[in-house]
Amino acid sequence: MALYDRIGKHYTRTRAADPRIATAIERALAGCDTVLNVGAGAGAYEPANRRVIALEPSWTMIVQRHREGAPVVQARAEALPFGDAAFDAVLAVLTVHHWSDRRQGFSECRRVARRRIVFLTIDPAVLQQFWVYHYFPTLLSIDTAIFPQMATFGDVFGVAAVEPLLIPADCLDGFLGAYWRRPEEFLNPSVHAGISTFAQLPASELQAGVRALQQDIESGSWAQAHAQLLRRDALDVGYRLVECCLV
Repeated sequence: MALYDRIGKHYTRTRAADPRIATAIERALAGCDTVLNVGAGAGAYEPANRRVIALEPSWTMIVQRHREGAPVVQARAEALPFGDAAFDAVLAVLTVHHWSDRRQGFSECRRVARRRIVFLTIDPAVLQQFWVYHYFPTLLSIDTAIFPQMATFGDVFGVAAVEPLLIPADCLDGFLGAYWRRPEEFLNPSVHAGISTFAQLPASELQAGVRALQQDIESGSWAQAHAQLLRRDALDVGYRLVECCLV
């Protein structure tokens, strides 16, 4: 069973495209007319002005896609059902950490892409800077283990441009880093349900972390400890746009 068949039933309640992130992805796809969106989920970041095919292993996610969205194929990154060099570009948004065989997935992406592969991922080297891990420390262990090091992309693809993606304080897409200035959102079970690694937390740690965070919010100690964040409009919390050029 695909992970999101188990945890993704209400994914679109908190996860939607943020237009500023979408613009950065569009910029990375410049000059590419045909795009394969690998691990497409509900299709949040599929560019409307290109010919896109979506690929997603989870039927639960597929049924949440918009009817007007790109055509979708149910398959896995490790076995792409397309011919060699079938697309100008491959797009993979916050999905690499879910692949069961990352090397095989990378190989398949390279096989079907003619010009470019664009990843949105997280740099595990900077994760410990994010305050949320203080309340949910097992999240740090999980995320550090599953996200590839940035050097991996250069090793595999030869040329990889890595761009820090600043996350706006009012980010519309409810991934983990979206709430760096809105700690109260981490008290919401619907937010937890939209973040895959929360599903791996022991219930006792989740409950304890929520209680501790709520106490710190209500006492004002969170705001005092993170006063500098309240003055920021955007922040680097480790998200990276990686552009691998093949030509």
